[in-house]
Amino acid sequence: MITALTGTMTLAFVATGCGSSSDEPASAENPVELTVTTFGNFGYDDLYAEYEEANPGVTIEANNIDGSANARTDAFTKLAAGSGLSDVVAVEEGWLGSIMEVSDQFVDLNEHGAQDIKDNWVDWKFEQGTDPDGRVIGYGTDIGPQALCFNQDLFEEAGFPTDREEVAELFGGDDATWETYFDLGREYNEATGKAWYDQSAFVWNSMVNQMEEGYYTADGALNVEGNEAMRAKFDLLAAGTADGLSANQKQFDWGKGKAFVDGSFAVHVCPAWMLGTIQEQLESAGGGPETGWDVADVFPGGASNWGGAFLSVPESSEQPAEAAKLAAWLTAPEQQVKQSAAANNFPSTLEAQQQIVEDAVPNELFNDAPYGAIFASRAEGVVAQFKGPKDSVIQENVFAPALKILDTGSGTADEAWNEAVKLLNELVVNN
Repeated sequence: MITALTGTMTLAFVATGCGSSSDEPASAENPVELTVTTFGNFGYDDLYAEYEEANPGVTIEANNIDGSANARTDAFTKLAAGSGLSDVVAVEEGWLGSIMEVSDQFVDLNEHGAQDIKDNWVDWKFEQGTDPDGRVIGYGTDIGPQALCFNQDLFEEAGFPTDREEVAELFGGDDATWETYFDLGREYNEATGKAWYDQSAFVWNSMVNQMEEGYYTADGALNVEGNEAMRAKFDLLAAGTADGLSANQKQFDWGKGKAFVDGSFAVHVCPAWMLGTIQEQLESAGGGPETGWDVADVFPGGASNWGGAFLSVPESSEQPAEAAKLAAWLTAPEQQVKQSAAANNFPSTLEAQQQIVEDAVPNELFNDAPYGAIFASRAEGVVAQFKGPKDSVIQENVFAPALKILDTGSGTADEAWNEAVKLLNELVVNN
């Protein structure tokens, strides 16, 4: 499924050629159709209808792609073709670095009032959407502070506590470590004979996202080969997987969600947006609150952010002013609160974050967990990691296949790491 562009792709950018732009505001007398492309679960359907009702003359045509990797491929294929991008395009944090390399192909939202609303956002989120020349090319939607999802029924089977606060303490509370995470997995495996986590790649992504510098240094240099700290984390994960802690599931599929209802694994790394993904999987498999999933205010190694998206307006849009207006509206605090309720993600604007904490709406699917308060707590201390141009390629096309070697038991930690280095050189260094 992952077919992200990996090489030196010549982007044959051309002028729009899609018709003349119009600065005339949309109205009943000047109807405008705006196209929007998102991926995964953005929770925008009701918001599209609300916007159309509030803005006579505007019709929204929505396109949703089944995952971030396919959305990246779609975006870069159309950028290379010079046409086809929607008026508003969702960009995921993991491939934001590659978008920044062609940021001049996106509208500078400063020309449409970005500086007037910049204080809406967590400062690092707004800065992430700003290119080195100060052009704002994306309004932040959500962020991905990480908590730990766990299955109450399976924890009870292993003799572990099931109350979410006791579970947080079990993992070490504020002092939770990955070593404790894997040791508890071994205890769980010994007690139940079952796997601890779904597959190694998501655990790995979480571990890397938590580092001060990930696949790239802060100044943009590749940071994998010779990175002893990263290799130590890889070996820690490899040892856990070798001890039977991985269920070797397929990412973003999980047997069409069945693994979330049949006890295949007991814990799952949960950036806030993952709750919406799990919701979709449970619904696909016919599961619900009775499946026992909950979320605890704890994460091994402390604060961490994985993902979050942006809404951008390509220069090829025939209606950049109307598209920028829609992107600003969809990412405004009031709409982020509604999006959070629909998609189970966590807002990137301060006012929206405060609102969902105050509302304290229990999440029925996750044992009535006060998810707003939990993820607000998990967002404390998050520091945005620099994402390089091939960050998502390294995550999805270099390390995911290498880690599959561990999940399938077909190789050692050394062999899996060497495979990652080989793929890194093929797909990134020499491409």
